[in-house]
Amino acid sequence: MRILEVDGISVTFDGFRAINNLSFAIEEPELRAVIGPNGAGKTTFMDIVTGKTRPDSGRVIWGEKNENLVGRSESAIAQAGIGRKFQKPTVFEAQTVTENLAMALKDNRTPFAVLFGRGQRMARIRELATEIGLEDHLARPAGELSHGQKQWLEIGMLLAQEPRLLLVDEPAAGMTTAEREHTTDLLKRLAEKHAVVVVEHDMAFVRRLNCKVTVLHEGSVLAEGSLDHVTQNKDVIDVYLGR
Repeated sequence: MRILEVDGISVTFDGFRAINNLSFAIEEPELRAVIGPNGAGKTTFMDIVTGKTRPDSGRVIWGEKNENLVGRSESAIAQAGIGRKFQKPTVFEAQTVTENLAMALKDNRTPFAVLFGRGQRMARIRELATEIGLEDHLARPAGELSHGQKQWLEIGMLLAQEPRLLLVDEPAAGMTTAEREHTTDLLKRLAEKHAVVVVEHDMAFVRRLNCKVTVLHEGSVLAEGSLDHVTQNKDVIDVYLGR
C-alpha cells in the first residue's frame, strides 16, 4: 500500500531550483534507497516531507486518507507518523540508554497509565533495546557508546515514537565494517513492518540493502529500479562520472 507520495514538488532557493517537479511514491512496508550526486536534492526532499521546508508547488500525500502535508508543522508531521534520523546522531549523552529510550516513548499520560504503566514502559524499553542491538548496554551513558551504537540508539528513539515512515540520512557514515553490517540488518528488519527510506552515498552499503533505488539528479528522478538496473543506465553513469 502506498504510504507517501511526493507529487510535482518544486522549490527554489535564491534562484537555484533545488527540487524540480519531483514525483515518486513509497509503499508500506518497503525499504527504499535514495541516491544521487551532491546537490541532487536528497536532503531537500527529506526537509519537504518533514515540514522543515515548504515547497513552491506540489503536494506531499500521506496515508490512507491522502492528506496533503504541505503547510503542516514539523511536530504535526512527526505526530502523523513520520520520523527522521539525521546523519549526526543526536542523543542525550549524559543519560543512559534506558533514559534516552524512556524520554522518546510515545506515552499515554493519563493518571492511570502513569501509576500502573511503569512495568509496561520498561518492557517496551527492553524490547526496543533488543531490536536495535543495545540490550546489554541499557545502563551505560549514551556518551560512552561507539558512533555506530549512538546511531542505533537514535533509531530506537525514533521507533519509540511508533512511526510508519522512517527517513534515515547516511547511516553508514563513520561506522566500522561490523557496525555497517549490523545497521544493514537492522534497516532490512525494520522495513518488514515500516516504510524506510535511506539516503546514502555509499554504494556498497546500498547494494547490501538489496532494495529498490531512486536516483535523483538536479531535483528530479533520473532513474528507478534495482541498483544493478540504475547503475547500468547511461544517464546515471554520465551523472556520476561527470560527463
